Amino acid sequence: MPENKIVVRYVNRRTIKGTTNNFSADKPFFHFLPLGASSNSVPLEIYFDELKAVFFVKEFDSKPGSRALSSEAPNIHYGRHVTVVFKDGEVLKGTTTSYNINRPGFFMIPDEPTSNNERCFVVRKATKNITVT
Repeated sequence: MPENKIVVRYVNRRTIKGTTNNFSADKPFFHFLPLGASSNSVPLEIYFDELKAVFFVKEFDSKPGSRALSSEAPNIHYGRHVTVVFKDGEVLKGTTTSYNINRPGFFMIPDEPTSNNERCFVVRKATKNITVT
């Protein structure tokens, strides 16, 4: 199973980087191997109840706005526009095809074309307001 590079953001503002190969929004947790852990390390169980969001990233060492746009892949996102206001005041804008008010979270693609984020899983419990248009 392929590994996804992720950045996990907790509601307490803690951030950790690593990989997962079994992320599922339908389970209460996923397995996570921290960046720099040995290949024989036991993965951690990360529970959604403690999280703000999970960012699926292209690179671990990228800085905001540092990625150049690729002329091969236009920045076209399908779905509905969404604005998320987290309880800590952070605002994230993008598009989603999977928003459902009855689910504990949803995937979205951030609007920033130079973003290091490929997609983001927003944990609804950590949000103050979600506007979908």
